[in-house]
Amino acid sequence: MLVTRRTLFATLIVMGLSGAAMAGAPSTGLGQAWPNAADVSASPNYHAYVFVLGGIQYIQINDLNGNVLGSIGTTGGQFITLPIGKFAQLVSTPQQPTATTSNATPTAAPTTVYNDGTTTVAATPMSDGTTKFSAATAAICTDPAACGSHGS
Repeated sequence: MLVTRRTLFATLIVMGLSGAAMAGAPSTGLGQAWPNAADVSASPNYHAYVFVLGGIQYIQINDLNGNVLGSIGTTGGQFITLPIGKFAQLVSTPQQPTATTSNATPTAAPTTVYNDGTTTVAATPMSDGTTKFSAATAAICTDPAACGSHGS
């Protein structure tokens, strides 16, 4: 069954309004180079920030210089790619493939950038200098070092 982006977004909003927000997560700063939020990246090569508004969790990935690379919104196992960041067109979710295609090939294995035990985001550097990001429901984390944050 195909789900349109409009239906997916409406589902995210409805589900988010009924959910509880994560304790302590900021609700503003999305899209900023250096938001006033904790860096919760699982990789020393990226910064990951989490924002919650209306029960929807927004995850933003920045490079080490603070450039926004991509962002997703998620709640209840549903995902949507947000139109912010240098590589927003290269972010995929279970419900939404990347918006563009290219002949670029991976130059390294995917790296986990974010994993909170529920949601994971991985980055794959590509031969054309871009980075593809994929968000998914996380497998249960059994290695605290892999699921932890590197801090900022």
